[in-house]
Amino acid sequence: MKQAQRLKSVRYDIRGPVLRRAQELEAAGHRILKLNLGNPAPWGLNTPDPIMADVVQNLGVAQGYSDARGIYSARVAVAQYYQSRGVTEVQPDDVMLGNGVSELIVMTLQALLDTGDEVLVPSPDYPLWTAAVTLCSGRAVHYRCDESAGWLPDLEHIEAQITPNTRALVIINPNNPTGAVYSKDVLLGMLDLARRHGLLVLADEIYDKIIFDDAVHHTAAALAPDVPVISMGGLSKTYRAAGFRSGWLAMSGFTARDAEYVDGLQLLANMRLCPNVPAQHAVQTALGGYQSIERLIEPGGRLHEQRTRSWKAITSIPGVECVLPDGALYLFARLDPAVHKIRDDEQLIIDLLDQQHLLLSHGSGFNLDTPDHIRLVFLAPMEVLDDAIGRLGTFLSTYRQ
Repeated sequence: MKQAQRLKSVRYDIRGPVLRRAQELEAAGHRILKLNLGNPAPWGLNTPDPIMADVVQNLGVAQGYSDARGIYSARVAVAQYYQSRGVTEVQPDDVMLGNGVSELIVMTLQALLDTGDEVLVPSPDYPLWTAAVTLCSGRAVHYRCDESAGWLPDLEHIEAQITPNTRALVIINPNNPTGAVYSKDVLLGMLDLARRHGLLVLADEIYDKIIFDDAVHHTAAALAPDVPVISMGGLSKTYRAAGFRSGWLAMSGFTARDAEYVDGLQLLANMRLCPNVPAQHAVQTALGGYQSIERLIEPGGRLHEQRTRSWKAITSIPGVECVLPDGALYLFARLDPAVHKIRDDEQLIIDLLDQQHLLLSHGSGFNLDTPDHIRLVFLAPMEVLDDAIGRLGTFLSTYRQ
């Protein structure tokens, strides 16, 4: 059978040939050290017990379909969360739940795009954004995030990419893969561009509570109540419940002129019948209960220490540089081209996998246009990270392309 033509230009390289090679090695009996996915559970970072208990307690009433937008208690919890973040006008009817943020990304774009419409997406990005734009017959136009400025978006470059076909601006903050947390001034500049050019803002903020040291996360929608913004979050990272596939979106700044778009989102929500109902019962407890993430990200906390120590270790490798991430779960390290002359970073990752049985992600898989970056997830305990970074250093000391 032939593949659909619309998939020919869709790329999702971080789960492409590299992952297939890892699966081949595992099938041959090799043990692969996987630091390629932001998946907390395999590293002992489990869903908090009160969240699990609430899901179990409600299984009896979670057997049927829910409202297509999600159960009311969960939508109330999400609305109240954004109200507490300064998005004061959000109400439960402005909230939709989804099977993870991934589903909601696709839905928001399906409801928006016609063939040839353009969406401004950061480079580097979480690659589902670029893939979903393409799948929805749109064109992802990448704007530059400046590594020399801590990976902050380049406002002049964003504005230069805007055309009459531009429909939306994607903001990933904190950013995956770079870990950048955007300043208030940068966000205000991005939101002003959206305001002046009539763009929908799609704010992917799933890491909004995984913030280190003195960094501050500003909720985009709170800074521009007059701009249509769809804010997205979920349980996967902050609440270590990736397998629950429970995410949400909240709409703010919409007016009667946007009703047709909102109707389109409702149509798509109806077509999938409803989100995963048992997992929706985790939302109220997660958002309203004890925020256990705080002890993990404070100095001395596990994630804080793993982030800091792994950053020091990886930057001690000759020819490897890395901006210290202010948020999220990743090190996005640069291989100095003067030291490591890499032409094909995907091949580098495959060779690392073959030689060291270590699985990382290549920078071009995040729609970066140079082959000189790799991403490492720092969720594993420090002894595992030390082992992994040691393997990487050994590999790079002799690797040539």
